[in-house]
Amino acid sequence: MKKIENIDNSDSHLRVRDHSGLKYLLRKEFKQLIRNKFLPKLIFIFPFMVLMVFPWAASYEIKNLNISVVDNDHSTYSKQLTQKIISSNYFRLTNVSPNYGKALKSIEENKSDLILEIPTNFEKDIVNRQGAKVLISSNAVNGMKGGIGMTYLVSIVNDFNVGLMQKLLPIAGINNTLSTIQIDTQYRFNPHLNYRVFMVPALMVMILTLLCGFLPAVSIVFEKELGTMEQINVSPVPKSIFILAKLIPFWVIGFIVITIGFLIAWSIYGLVPAGHFSTIYLFTAIYILAVSGLGIVISNYAATLQQAMFIVFFFMLVYIMMSGLYTPIDSMPEWAKWIAAFNPLKHFMEVMRSVYLKGSNPMQMTKQLFALIGFAVFFNSWAVLSYRKNQ
Repeated sequence: MKKIENIDNSDSHLRVRDHSGLKYLLRKEFKQLIRNKFLPKLIFIFPFMVLMVFPWAASYEIKNLNISVVDNDHSTYSKQLTQKIISSNYFRLTNVSPNYGKALKSIEENKSDLILEIPTNFEKDIVNRQGAKVLISSNAVNGMKGGIGMTYLVSIVNDFNVGLMQKLLPIAGINNTLSTIQIDTQYRFNPHLNYRVFMVPALMVMILTLLCGFLPAVSIVFEKELGTMEQINVSPVPKSIFILAKLIPFWVIGFIVITIGFLIAWSIYGLVPAGHFSTIYLFTAIYILAVSGLGIVISNYAATLQQAMFIVFFFMLVYIMMSGLYTPIDSMPEWAKWIAAFNPLKHFMEVMRSVYLKGSNPMQMTKQLFALIGFAVFFNSWAVLSYRKNQ
């Protein structure tokens, strides 16, 4: 009986020692964070810089497109069409070229993005109900810019055409023509088509990934180079306790960062989630554990700070491009969709946009919930197993 009691007592002492070891490791981690002159500033300044600059710069809304007009008619209607295009605030008139060749030269010299050629007898053909055609040429070196600019210009010309129909045709005739099909357009979840509503929640995910995912990798490798990790390696603290002590500080930092993101989104852009903050905090807690575990895995295999930076850069580049931040996942080929399915950024970005725009709850996002839990378990288990500790 005494022998059994001694064994039980030794186990209880071991558990107490493990808990006390965690307490001292956490105290060490938080002291390092506070003493670091750069990291506390980064935690507060980085979200401000990203959320106040990127939503304005990273946008699919294109303005100030340069247009060259070739007016071969010089009529009242051709001038009205040109004025309507300029007054839309999407186009800037580069020049009024005498012919198409001169206008094409302005595109080749990057002075113009589009060409609008108005043919001779433009007004005469409209008045005689013979129909008039205009030529629109777009610089498609940047395919997205050229396509969107073409769409804007076609929409303006169509609107101008409807105005002429209402002016020239009899009232009864135009009413009968327009009442055949009536279209009422409604934009769900983002009624004003504000691209910043779509980008700001996704940028919060990027901030969390950088600060809570890849910063642990760099900081741990930095400790290796300083030599402090050697002292921990010879201590009796188990590997799981050491990994947990590394995760908890960045877990706390993540909640601070996401809260700062909420405040910036509300104060600068007037964005408030259509769903509950508790849903975002729930998924944030799981996501931080997942990306922090990945950061620790990177630190376990990187011997120097330079190696860690290159590995972080590789993962960050792939994760950003395959996350749906700029291009929708559904438009990618099937093999790319399979790669994106193993990207934690993609799942958490879907969560943030769904909660902010749709007001989704955890029951409606069980796929993303289980995916993030799986990533958290996988990366942290890998971090514990790959950590080389000498006892």
